[in-house]
Amino acid sequence: MHIQEKTLKDIEFYTVLDQMAAHCLTHLGTEKALQTVPYSKKHELLNALALTNDYLASFDNDNRIPNHGFEPITNEIKLLKIENSYLETISFRKIKAISAASNDIINFLKKFKEYYPNLFDYAENITVTTDLITQIDAIIDRFGDVKDNASDELFRLRQDINGVRGKINQSFASALTAYSGQDYLDDIRESVVENKRVLAVKAMYRRKVKGAILGGSKTGSIVYIEPEATFKYTRELNNLEFEEKEEVTRILKQLTNFIRPFRELLQDYQQFLTELDVIFAKAKYAESINGILPEISETKDYVLREAIHPLLYLSNKKKNKTTFPQSIELHPENRIIVISGPNAGGKSITLKTVGLLQVMLQSGMLIPVHERSKVCLFDRILTDIGDNQSIENHLSTYSYRLKQMNYFLKKCNKHTLFLIDEFGTGSDPELGGALAETFLEEFYHREAFGIITTHYSNLKVLANELPFMQNANMMFDEKSLEPMFKLALGQAGSSFTFEVAQKNGIPYSLVNRAKKKIERGKVRFDATIAKLQKERSKLEKTEQSLKINERKTQSEAEKLEEINFKIQKKLESYQELYDSNQRLVYLGQKMNDLSEKYFDNKKKKELMDELFKLVQIENSKRKKVSAKVKKVQKAKEQKVIKEAEKTVEVIRQKKKAAKIKVDAAPQPKPTFKIGDRVRLQDGRAVGSIDKIEKNKAFIDYGMFTTSVDMGQLELVERMK
Repeated sequence: MHIQEKTLKDIEFYTVLDQMAAHCLTHLGTEKALQTVPYSKKHELLNALALTNDYLASFDNDNRIPNHGFEPITNEIKLLKIENSYLETISFRKIKAISAASNDIINFLKKFKEYYPNLFDYAENITVTTDLITQIDAIIDRFGDVKDNASDELFRLRQDINGVRGKINQSFASALTAYSGQDYLDDIRESVVENKRVLAVKAMYRRKVKGAILGGSKTGSIVYIEPEATFKYTRELNNLEFEEKEEVTRILKQLTNFIRPFRELLQDYQQFLTELDVIFAKAKYAESINGILPEISETKDYVLREAIHPLLYLSNKKKNKTTFPQSIELHPENRIIVISGPNAGGKSITLKTVGLLQVMLQSGMLIPVHERSKVCLFDRILTDIGDNQSIENHLSTYSYRLKQMNYFLKKCNKHTLFLIDEFGTGSDPELGGALAETFLEEFYHREAFGIITTHYSNLKVLANELPFMQNANMMFDEKSLEPMFKLALGQAGSSFTFEVAQKNGIPYSLVNRAKKKIERGKVRFDATIAKLQKERSKLEKTEQSLKINERKTQSEAEKLEEINFKIQKKLESYQELYDSNQRLVYLGQKMNDLSEKYFDNKKKKELMDELFKLVQIENSKRKKVSAKVKKVQKAKEQKVIKEAEKTVEVIRQKKKAAKIKVDAAPQPKPTFKIGDRVRLQDGRAVGSIDKIEKNKAFIDYGMFTTSVDMGQLELVERMK
């Protein structure tokens, strides 16, 4: 796949690479990530996408892939190629680290190959060996020094060196004590010069102290002298240290020669970890933009659902702004889409989103789209987006665009995706529009796939006339004339030229004069498109409202169905309980009849026969079941009984509460008249009122008469 440098700049692919490479853990990984380009072979691309998808899955998995960080060993690999060369201890530590990291990851992928099949296949052919690590550990310690026991000779030399250093310290301590007692030394007493302990002798006594003068202070008041007693041991130490250095060099050469045959394997390790770092960075970037691996179509079916521009998404995310997704569809019977509508509506962003996501995908990166998206692959992606003035070549915008169109005509075929912003601009509208229409017809006849944006009416008409081309528009709110950042397929968009001018304060009289200066037909065409857009916007809102209501209705229906199912189950349980109780009632009646009969005739034998007969009849109806099944049935019956009792108790409580409420409700006080039949509150005796005086009533109970307060009386019956 070949893509122009300008195309990659137009769609801001390099900015995406910068953001993606920032996730790398190593310097080599970062360099390789920044060199990412679209794959030229389909099988390599599909493998790269699968690897990135595997690594992305590991972020949500408990089995996380081990750390792949490493220090580069490029120089070490070069040195191993040179005969008789040897590596320093720090190089062996880096080789050990890169070997351990590679082994850990390869062994991990073997263990969890079901989780990461593509990564396992990728690492399967790389050799795993612990020989390098074992051999380096035997020679180099964790601080990066050659171990004392790396060889018998080195062990002996270091023991001798430690012995001589002990003698030097002892002899120096003796000299220090002796000359200090004679007051020949300065207050600091001693110092270190050329990595040797020396006496800090007062200048006036320097001839009194035997030894080698190694220096003095800046003021000249102190002379640094190595005591004669330690001098002979120092020479012995120098000889031993030289021998030690020679032995260490011999050991490092020997270890280098052991590692030299593994040079290609180390190169494989470094390449493996570098490429794994790039895969990791792609996966981390996909995680940050909610990228996924969509279905790759073998045919030319291209369906982007809810596609988001990754750079815009990350920028808006920092500002807590919303990023509007776009959906677009291309296939052999709808190859070219012509997007129209006002400026600042999102036309260019839509073009850049399609171009950038396609290049990202064909470079092995996951893209932020809905999981039901389907994409196909293109051999070429041609773009003409953004500032088209070429200062370097001293070309005008239109000249440059013509040069681009010439390039498009040479390269365009049925495996090409072209994206052109503001198609045809830069020249006389009518002439430029006519030439643009001719170019578009040529692209159409070559069966190329493409998306263009334009304000030219003739291109909108062409898209409407040709069967495999489609109009689309960026929707605007018909009242506020604010962009909705939503692409509507199937209809051309009005530029809202005069409406936007009025909204921005241009006097109506000037707008009206401008309308008169252009062809009436064109204004009417633009007005018709604007009206259709408004209607479409209304239909969109109605459709959304209907979908919401449909979802609510569906939800309510599901709830009712669930409730109905539960009620049906309860009814079945209650029916079983009712049938069981009816049988018990029947048996009770039978027993009552037998008891009554026996009460009358006292015939015991007849009673026993009848009872035995009744038991046999009942047992013939029973099915023989195990104790376990019987226990389950019993538990089920008990559960139903408890539920029934619970339901009955709830009903009782409700009735009780209703009765209390009725009783508690304040009753209107009746007005009593002479002759009314009454009784005392909470009383049973009923009498009639004889007379009423003030707030007292005289009640005649027949046998006696009494007076009571009117408030204590309840009306039983009015006087007729």
